[in-house]
Amino acid sequence: MNSSIATPVIHGHSTLRTLAILLTLIVPGCQNEPPPPQPMLNWYVFDERSGAFRQAAAACSAQAAGRYQIALTPLPSDADQQREQLVRRLAAADSAIDIIGMDVIWTAEFAAAGWLLAWPDETSRHIANGRLPAAVASSRYKDRSWAVPFTSNAQLLWYRTDRIAQAPDNWQSLIGQAEAMAAPGSIQLQGQRYEGLTVFFVSLLASAGGSVLNANGELSLPDEATLTALTMMQRIATSPAVSPSLATDREDQSRLAFETGRPSFMLNYSFVWPSAHQNAPEVARHMAYSRWPAISPNQPSRVTLGGINLGIAAYGRHPQLAFEAAECLASAANQIKAAVQGGMPPTLEALYDNPEIRRHFPFADTLRDTLRDAVLRPPSPVYNDISLAISRTLHPMRNIEPTADLPRLRRAVQRALNSEGLL
Repeated sequence: MNSSIATPVIHGHSTLRTLAILLTLIVPGCQNEPPPPQPMLNWYVFDERSGAFRQAAAACSAQAAGRYQIALTPLPSDADQQREQLVRRLAAADSAIDIIGMDVIWTAEFAAAGWLLAWPDETSRHIANGRLPAAVASSRYKDRSWAVPFTSNAQLLWYRTDRIAQAPDNWQSLIGQAEAMAAPGSIQLQGQRYEGLTVFFVSLLASAGGSVLNANGELSLPDEATLTALTMMQRIATSPAVSPSLATDREDQSRLAFETGRPSFMLNYSFVWPSAHQNAPEVARHMAYSRWPAISPNQPSRVTLGGINLGIAAYGRHPQLAFEAAECLASAANQIKAAVQGGMPPTLEALYDNPEIRRHFPFADTLRDTLRDAVLRPPSPVYNDISLAISRTLHPMRNIEPTADLPRLRRAVQRALNSEGLL
């Protein structure tokens, strides 16, 4: 026997008490082990500068009471760059993406590619309740819901009350009033070859009663409505009242020009209101708003919908928690934050009557009416190619020849639908 190994000997009750004390010291130590880490949900969304999105992520994380945390991963401000980064990651089945801040035009493409999880039917009915119909439609594809509508937007007509007694309600009146001022650049709008040009065409076409695709996703572009839209685009672009830099202008160039005080009219989104009050208070003092101009006096305008929807990535590690978190992020409280701090209009209709939002959006009624009549850009898995086909065919606007460009436009869009060649 190895004498170095001692054999324990129990000596009555004192030894038993000692063992009991040791056990009481050991067992609590096991019970004080740290809890398992909370699941982290990664929200990929554009880099919103006001902090509203980060505050929403923090609020929903706190509300989850330890079941998950939301980490915001900012994407570029440019929508094309956002899409490019997301497409690369999703095509590679990146499991790091849980919640996607999607432009309203990405729903069909992302859903058809298998990059999104469809929302359960009961939940989709719940999240649609009380939201703007166009916003809800933008989140659906093939009778399924693929996102919860978060923020919305549409353009208004902004004008100078010290120069215009009453806002023109149609394009002919607008052009006539602006040309009577004999001031080049009186009308500011977007004409560069990018998504904004497609938005402009779709809005004019819808206001004329037409659409790019029919309900079955097939080519539409009816003769009368399309020729009306193309003729108006050519008329606007060749007017001496329009900015000479129209072919290179985007939303921000229009905003900056209007803030100089020289232009009298501007077609743009609601972010121009707080910007003018901050950067050009003298201009803002005379700044008013109305609906986007109609094509004809008898038919109200129909303007293209913008905004952000929240989708659930197909490859995320915690899909059920991601559905719950996305619904929280798109709640009324967080839509108010996004509107008040970031200038992004809500998708919940009732919030346009919220006193806090109305203080920041005195144009809330006009914007809500516009959004109620808003139209979607063509909901198609190949929308990106369709948009490129439209903007390349119709740029520059001043060179449009309506009769000749109608068949050219149809051929270009049909090629995009057929995926014939990379545009």
